[in-house]
Formats: sequence, C-alpha cells, structure tokens
Amino acid sequence: MLTLGEVHTGLLQNSTSVPQATSLRLLALVLGERVRHSSRPIAYAVSPERLTGVDCRLPTVSKARVRGVGTVVSRAAITGGHVLQGSTFTRVVKGEADRRLPWSHYMSRPGVVETIGKADQQDLADGFVETKPALPNLDLGAISDRVMDEVQVAEGLDRRPPFRMARTRLRWVVAHTSPGRHSRIRFSIDNDTLRTIAVEIDVDDPRAVAAFCEDLALHDWLLTTLLDIVERSRIGDGSRDRVIDRLRPAIDYLLHLWMPAARVDEALLPLWESLERRPGFTKQWQALVNRIRDQVAVSAVTRLSGIGGQVV
Repeated sequence: MLTLGEVHTGLLQNSTSVPQATSLRLLALVLGERVRHSSRPIAYAVSPERLTGVDCRLPTVSKARVRGVGTVVSRAAITGGHVLQGSTFTRVVKGEADRRLPWSHYMSRPGVVETIGKADQQDLADGFVETKPALPNLDLGAISDRVMDEVQVAEGLDRRPPFRMARTRLRWVVAHTSPGRHSRIRFSIDNDTLRTIAVEIDVDDPRAVAAFCEDLALHDWLLTTLLDIVERSRIGDGSRDRVIDRLRPAIDYLLHLWMPAARVDEALLPLWESLERRPGFTKQWQALVNRIRDQVAVSAVTRLSGIGGQVV
C-alpha cells in the first residue's frame, strides 16, 4: 500500500504577520467545518480537509497503463502568520473489482484511490516521484496550488509581501512496511523548486505521514529562502549597512520560525533524526543564522566605534 502526496510552500501575500484570528478566517475553506489551530510552540492553523474526486492514469516508470479512481485530501496551513502551505495526499490501494464502480463506493472511502488493472507498487512509487505530472496523469500538485491560491486571493491580505521568494514543491511517496522493519527515507533536491522524498515506514496513518511531510516542506522552504537571502546580501561586497538591509527580511520574518518536528508524530521522529544526520538541516540553518548575527554584531560595533571612539 502506498500513500502519495505533494506539498507546496510559499510566503503569505501580506506585508506583516497575520494574527491568528485572520489565519482562522483565511483557512475557513469548508463551510461549517472547524479550522484547527494552536499557538505553541508557534502559531499554526490548518484548514478543514477537502475531498476532490479523481479518475485518471497513475504515473509509472514502466509506462504501464494503470487507472486510479477515488478521492484525494487537500488542506491549507499557515505557520507563524507568514508561511502558507497547500497539501494534497491520498492512499493508493488495489481495487476491489477490476472495473469502475459507482461514485458512491469511492466517496465512502475518503482519501483513497483504487487501482483498476494490474499495478506494481514499486513501479507506481518510482513513477510518482520521478515523473513530471502530465494530463491525464494524477497531478496532486495542481490541487495543492489551487488550495493555496484560494487563500492568497482572500480578502484581508494586502498582497505586499516583504520580499519575493518562489514556492517550493515537495513530492512524496510512502510505502507502508510490516511492523519491526527499520524506517528509511530518501530526500532529493531535484531543482530550484522541486524536492522529492521516498519513505519506507511501518506507520499506517496517512494524516500523520502527511503532517511530517508538511513539516519537512516548511523547513526546507525556510532553509532555501534563508540561503537565497544570504546569497543576495553579497556579504563582503559593498557597505555593511547595505548588507544588513538585505539581510533584514531574514531577521524580521524567518529566524524565529525554525522549529523542526514540533508537530510531528512521535513514531515518525526517527525520519527527522535521519535527515538531521544527513543532509543536516539544522546544522546548515544554524551556520547561516550565525553568519547573519556576525554581520549584525560587526555592524553594531562599527557604529559604536564611530559614535564613541575606540571600543575596547
């Protein structure tokens, strides 16, 4: 059995951090359903889940024609009042019949896509993370984009973000293994905006797995954004004041958001621990943070030297 998903992450189109009450209103995407939220260890809100029916080909490496019918789950989340995510996921299981069934059958199994025809699990898993979605293949990223766009165009946002940064995409596939087997994760940076992960784990909870992938996508976007800001600051080239001005968005909007695994299910923590060993997300983040703080400290000392004479 496989669980497939794609998470898109980007900056909320507002000049300042939105308060929790605004996040709750922006994420009220399903009438009558509650927006879940928390304030510790950091402000976080997630929309109610929304189902989308799909009837399409599933991507395969072998190009085998495998049809999938069912529903996928999508939701949006706002972290720290600044970062918006759109997430879509579904379970892929072998169909109960080798034919298309009435929609009532699929609606009774929310978040499940059933295969019609012979399907190889590894072929599907490799195809999903390695193949660029194209019609009529399953495209979970398009649904994630749509739910993000719905939030971005809502009333109450001034659409003047403090800086520009492209959305990143995390496409993920999880193979659910038998209990007792060691968890495995493979993380790849495919290009400037696309990352893929393949996971093997004995946790049979698609929502917990999706939450882990959303947390990973969030911190990958934060790290990618911080790298971009530091690179564009041109440290060592030009005046110190200009460098600090270019680093200011990181100081004002990003540094306080780094809290990996704060909302990850305990059973999935070994996956984060593996990523912290290699590629070492927090090590790289902390190195960049220290570099920024060094620039701020040197700038402060330089200013004090100019005002009060020699500093000892």
